[in-house]
Parts: sequence; structure tokens; C-alpha cells
Amino acid sequence: MKLNLKRPIVFFDLETTGTNITNDRIVEISVVKVMPDGSEIVKTRRINPGCPIPAEATAVHHITDDDVKNEPEFRKVARSLADFFAGCDIAGFNSNRFDIPLLDQEFQRAGVDFDFSKARFVDVQTIFHKKEQRTLVAAYKFYCGKDLGDEAHSAAGDTMATYEVLKAQLDRYEDLPNDIEALSEYSSQNRNVDFMGRLIYDEQSREVINFGKYKGRLAEEVLKNDPGYYSWIMQGDFTKNTKDAFTRIRLRHAMKK
Repeated sequence: MKLNLKRPIVFFDLETTGTNITNDRIVEISVVKVMPDGSEIVKTRRINPGCPIPAEATAVHHITDDDVKNEPEFRKVARSLADFFAGCDIAGFNSNRFDIPLLDQEFQRAGVDFDFSKARFVDVQTIFHKKEQRTLVAAYKFYCGKDLGDEAHSAAGDTMATYEVLKAQLDRYEDLPNDIEALSEYSSQNRNVDFMGRLIYDEQSREVINFGKYKGRLAEEVLKNDPGYYSWIMQGDFTKNTKDAFTRIRLRHAMKK
């Protein structure tokens, strides 16, 4: 089924040096930009992460240090990539929890201020898990009747497979809306304040801590009653996006005094 688009949507996938969103780096990015008329712009490029690629990461995506030694660092392509994403909605497979926050970290390090809040996010993995509980390889086989094979764990293969899976999901499920705003809502696990979901909104749109000893508590109350908690967040292994969210809450509380 052709996607019903009001504006372009970018499907993307990252291959990285690891799974730590705060510290790991991109080694390859692939994007499929789908226009409202159904036309597609497909791009893939490798990135020099500026550090050795661990053997365990290479074992997954087969990209070595030699493969990227002559490629540009992310900061060299960040501005053009941000321009390519501008004005688009964003989709991927497990993208809400991994690819988007890691890409945001890379933009932050490169000094590129990209406003993700203007995009609607469609996470095809979440739709799949709500419907069938599988991985991308299984999803591709289940929905598209094809084996991902050697293309699995390549950014280009995973990106195109994700795009094809979403179209097949729309064909398969009559109750799945062909509307990006509705798909974005359906594929969200929570109403996240930050990308990682360390803070989520409750039914009254108040920020609630979603991890650790204060899970389920209102963030503003915790920051008021335990001032050291904010310092712990600022010094901890959290993304800048998460730290900025806590800072906004803290400043808002200070303004009330």
C-alpha cells in the first residue's frame, strides 16, 4: 500500500560502533526519503567515527576501520544531513529508542541544532511487536515473504526493508491507519518527554520519571525534595537531550519561587 503522506517521510537506519547511545558513534547511515507523490530518494554513506570500531560491532555490520578510514567524520556531513531531514517525518525500526537519540547525540557533538520536535516518529518495530512480536528479519519474511539474507545488518538493507515492511503492514491490517500522525501515535510506547523515555508525560501532561528509584514520581517534586538528584543526572551517563529535559523542569520550578 502506498503511504498516505502530507509531507515527506525519511526512513533511516544507523550502523554504529556499539549500542551505547551516549558514547558510541555512527559508521554508516542509510536513508530513504519518500515524497508525498510516492517518489523516493535513496542515499547511503559511511562515516569515520574517529575511533576504532570494536570487533563485536564489525561482526554484526561487517564494517571495518579500513572501510571508513577515508570517509568524512560526522561533523563534516551533519549540516547537509540535517537539511535533508528538515521538514520531514521520521521512521525506522527501533528508531525511537536507538537511532533517533543516537543521531541527536551526533548532531549535538557536531554543533548542529536540529529540532526533532517538529517531526512525527513512526517506529515500525513497535507496530510489529504490538501485532506479531518479532525481529526485523522475521518481520521482512512475515510481511513481505522474502529473506533479508546478506542484507541484514547493513544500513541500506535494513532501511529499505523497514520501508517495505511498513507498507506491507498497512496492506495486512485494516485497522492500521494510513496516516503518519496516527501511525506515530500508534508506534509510541509512551508519551516521551525525552528521546530515551527517561521522562514521560502522565495523563495530565506532567513529567514523570520513568526509571530508577523515583520511577513513577513527578519529576518536579523529586527535583524539589532531592536537590542532589539533579546533580546526579547532570554528571551521569545520560544523553544531552535527557539532561536538557531535566534542566527545563528545574528552571520552571525555580521560576515559581
